[in-house]
Amino acid sequence: MRFDVITLFPELFAPFLTSGINRRAFETGAVELKLWQLRDYADGTYRRVDDRPFGGGPGMVMMAEPLERCLKAIRQDRASIDAAEKSVPVVLFSPIGQTLNHSAVEAWSNSDGAILICGRYEGLDQRFIDAHVDVQISLGDFVLSGGEIAAIALLDAVARLQPGVLNDEGSHQM
Repeated sequence: MRFDVITLFPELFAPFLTSGINRRAFETGAVELKLWQLRDYADGTYRRVDDRPFGGGPGMVMMAEPLERCLKAIRQDRASIDAAEKSVPVVLFSPIGQTLNHSAVEAWSNSDGAILICGRYEGLDQRFIDAHVDVQISLGDFVLSGGEIAAIALLDAVARLQPGVLNDEGSHQM
């Protein structure tokens, strides 16, 4: 299973990928992870990814255009690796999403993966959400902004359910 993560802070994932149970899941290929820096798909000298909400409103939102370009690149990359690649859901981590629980993690661990968007600011440009986001997931009220923590929590939970990552007693394998 493959997870593609759209983030402004891919460096936050480094410790998660190189230690503990998660390292084993990624090294064995039980879970594949590809990080996508959203700024690589933004225009201009400053690679700006935020703007005022389309149609007005307070705060800043992630712009639809860089998100759409990044999503297109991810889908092309997935198709170039496996022409029969099934379409996977686009997931936004948001405080208004469905709360992540064990049964949801079990479903994700048996899936083909997903494209995960780590939101920022006041959220995403509504034009992108309406057209592309299939699922919104929340870790609960204590994570109100920044999807990296939620993405790491989901990936950690999925990795722990993969065969061979934990031994029979549920402890770490060395």
